[in-house]
Amino acid sequence: MAFDPFDPFAQADALLRELGAERAPHPGGTLLTHLHRVRARLVTWNARPALQLAGLCHAFYGTDGFPHPLLPLDRRPELGEAIGVEAEAIVHLYASCDRAATYPTLTTPTAPFRDRFSGRTHTPAPALRRDFAELTAANELDLAAEDPGFRDRHGPALLALFTRFRPLLSRPAWEDCTALLPGP
Repeated sequence: MAFDPFDPFAQADALLRELGAERAPHPGGTLLTHLHRVRARLVTWNARPALQLAGLCHAFYGTDGFPHPLLPLDRRPELGEAIGVEAEAIVHLYASCDRAATYPTLTTPTAPFRDRFSGRTHTPAPALRRDFAELTAANELDLAAEDPGFRDRHGPALLALFTRFRPLLSRPAWEDCTALLPGP
């Protein structure tokens, strides 16, 4: 299959490869392999293309749990040009999340979302909160599916987290959570 410069998935994949994602170790293989699996999980959940792109690119700026950015924040426009402004905004929201401060109240529409880069808080729109929850589930479920030890150690806590997130999750995401994660 030839590279299509107008296909944002192909552009994202090319940029990931250029920045070394296929050489970066990650549970279950490489970072690139993980990112492709996260996108594939979102595809099976019938996520719209912007969320699929965000799933493929969610580690570009690093995350609270994976502090190894592929791009510095001052290059956000470059990623936005490759995958679109909407998908890049989801990637940035995901990367910026201070999980300890944000996870407990994510489902409250007016609760603050703490940005780990700036330390500031803001209130994302409900649609962005849903995207964030869905992407979080796809990411963590991939880790749980690939690493039984991770699933055994973190599965009950993840199920508790996603039970709190349930109002924000699609039905396929929730069903995947309950099928893959062990209960308490």
